[in-house]
Formats: sequence, structure tokens, C-alpha cells
Amino acid sequence: MSWYRRTKLVFDSIRRNIDPKILPRSHVSSRINPYLSSSTPSAKFSGFSSIASRKLGLVSFTSLGQNTNRVVNNPFMSLSKRNYYVDRYQVRHFKPRGPGRWFQNPRNVWTVVLVGSGAVLTLYFGNLETVPYTKRTHFVLLSKPMEKRLGETQFEQIKKTYKGKVLPAIHPESIRVRMIAKEVIDALQRGLSHERVWSDLGYASMDSTLKGSDKGVKETAMALSGDEETMSDMKWSKEDQVLDDRWIQQSRKKDLKASSSHLEGISWEVIVVNDPMVNAFCLPAGKIVVFTGLLDHFKSDAEVATVIGHEVGHAVARHVAEGITKNLWVAILQLVLYQVVMPDLVNTMSALFLKLPFSRKMEIEADYIGLLLIASAGYDPRVAPSVYEKLGKLGGAKGLGEYLSTHPSGEKRSQLLAQAHVMEEALMIYREVHTGRGIEGFL
Repeated sequence: MSWYRRTKLVFDSIRRNIDPKILPRSHVSSRINPYLSSSTPSAKFSGFSSIASRKLGLVSFTSLGQNTNRVVNNPFMSLSKRNYYVDRYQVRHFKPRGPGRWFQNPRNVWTVVLVGSGAVLTLYFGNLETVPYTKRTHFVLLSKPMEKRLGETQFEQIKKTYKGKVLPAIHPESIRVRMIAKEVIDALQRGLSHERVWSDLGYASMDSTLKGSDKGVKETAMALSGDEETMSDMKWSKEDQVLDDRWIQQSRKKDLKASSSHLEGISWEVIVVNDPMVNAFCLPAGKIVVFTGLLDHFKSDAEVATVIGHEVGHAVARHVAEGITKNLWVAILQLVLYQVVMPDLVNTMSALFLKLPFSRKMEIEADYIGLLLIASAGYDPRVAPSVYEKLGKLGGAKGLGEYLSTHPSGEKRSQLLAQAHVMEEALMIYREVHTGRGIEGFL
């Protein structure tokens, strides 16, 4: 009969696990108050389950209105991984869940700080670039292929917007602007020729017979003649030409390598739009747009070259990509300040103290790059200050309006370019170009 008793014990054990029965109070020990007697009729709470019941995954509770404990199967107590710990007083402390519990450990906090700092430093120094000509380092997040696609997309939209107003390629003004732009781009190519090989320009095909053609610049002829009477008509004193060139040599001896890979494989294009707007711009993909309103106010080739050189300077320095990066940080700062300050006040302050000063700084840098470009293209750089003074008069921004504008005043731009160290550097390039000793790779 031994097999019968063993079989009965197995079935009884299975039945108890499936349908727990009511156990006497004496089988359950109390952890809250072990001195409570099971015979006390006033006891309504018998405490937690015993150690043995916890190991079996059982928990006891007091039925409402009854003095009996029912032991049920608790699947959460039988898990191998516990979300609590027991201290020396046999009290359970449940562990916190979620991301917050990681920061309660100092080791985890230091790990996050070190990894995050390394990622930020890698991102920052990995996207630092050196601007050609000025040797300024700037942080740019926008990739170069994305920047080109952005410029090409904007150029297609502009052509659709001014459809019917774009002058044909054989129009005299269109030919003139393209020839001036080609000379500026050729000067840029010569300046960077020691670093890489350029592709052919896509906006114009120039043969060798045009390289020696007259540029139609009266100022260049006066500069070459050396006549003091003609030079006095340009309001340029002889004392301003005798300057110390130590700053020039120091700036050229900088060992920072200029970043010019964004100009590789670029397809330059020029269009002239028949519109009275006095404006011109150059998109990141090398797309130059000139309006006839600008040509009506600036008749000489040197003046037009000054404006085109300025716009090309924006593309050389990647000001559009840098502006997008700056606006990203400004937007993050604005989102933080929105929590404590009125949005209108935040927008106004960010525009006055962050966006507009940055825009004016980029314009001044483009003026300097354009000055060196036109000098290396063979145009007299002493024409540039008068061009910006004239642009300032056409714009009409004076006094307080300068601080609310994206461009500095014409008078300030003229004064900055007329500084001794700036103009002397441009004049040295200009003289060497006209003496047949053009600077190759002077960047």
C-alpha cells in the first residue's frame, strides 16, 4: 500500500497548490507582533506570512469580518528577482524603478557626466572650421552636401519666382555681370589652387582671348598712371598708402589651414533679374543673383565687382550654414527662457542681442573677404569704401536704425575697410597682380 500513500500525497500537494484551503491560525507566524495569540478573539490582523510561505509564493490576509487567514498563491512573490531588500530589522524596502533610480548611484552620475562631456567635446571640435582669408574659427553643424542642396533648392525657387524677368544669357548686362563674376571667381581659384584642383565653371565659357580684355575700370587706370591729380579725385591721401605691413605678414604666417572643401565641385551660376531692387546675393551652392536696380546705381565694373566679391565672401565663409547653427542654439535658449519670461520679451531680446549682432558681424567679414577678392582679381580696392557709403545712403539706416538692421551702416563699413592694415594688405595684392607677380595661394 506504500505506492497508494505516495500517490495520494502527490495528488494532495497538487490540489493544495491549485485550490488553497483554509489553514488554522497556528500555522501562520506574525512578523508585526509575534506575541499575538491565535486564541485572542479581538485580534483582527495576524501579520504577514511566514518565511516558509514566502518561499512557496504564498501570502496571508485577513478576511473582512472574519478572523481567518486565507493563503493564496502570489506569482509576484515567487519571482527570482526581488524589487525590495530587507534591512537588519526585517523590514522590506522596495527599490525605486525607472530612470531616476540610476542617478541615486554616484558612480552612474559620474559615468553619464563623463560620457556626455566627451560626446559634446567631440561634436564641437569635430565641426570646427577655419574661414579662408580671415582665419576665424567657427562652429558649423550643417553638413556641406546639405548646404549645397539647400542653395540649389533656393535657386530654383528664385528662378520660378522671377520667371519672365531673368535676362537672357546674350543680354549685354548679363554678359557684363558674368564676366565680372568670372574674374572674381578666378581670383578665388588662384587663392586656393595650392590646396586642390578646381572643376570648370558652369556658368560661363571664356576663351583665352578674353583674359586680356579691358575691364572698363577708370579707377584702375588712374592707379596705374600714378598721377597725383587723378588720385586726388578719389579722395585718397598719399599718407594712407605708406603703412606698416607687419600685421599683414603676421596674419599670413598663421598655421591654421583654411577649410575650403565646401567649394569643391561647386557649379557657379550667375543670373541677372530685371527688377528695380538694389540687391545681389550668392547662395551656398555658388548661385549668384544680381538685380538690375543695382546696376542702375553702380556703373563701373569695379563697383559691381565689389558687390559681387562681398556676396561671394558669404559663400566662402559659409555664413548661411553658420547662421543656421547659431539659430539652433538661440532656439534652445528661447525654449528655456519661455518657462520664466514672456515669449514676446524673449524674442525681442534674442533678436537685439544675438541674431542682429551676429548678422552685422558676418557682413563685416564678407566685406573684408570681398576686398581681397577684388584686389586679386585686378580691381582697385580703394573703390570699395565709396561703394559701401553709397549703399548706406540708398538703405537709409541711420542712428538707432543701425542697431535694428541686419547690416552695419555704410559709413561704418567704409571706415573699417579704409583702416591702414586692411587697405594696405589689399593694395599690396593689387599692385603685385598688375606688375605680373600675381599671388598664388596667398591664403
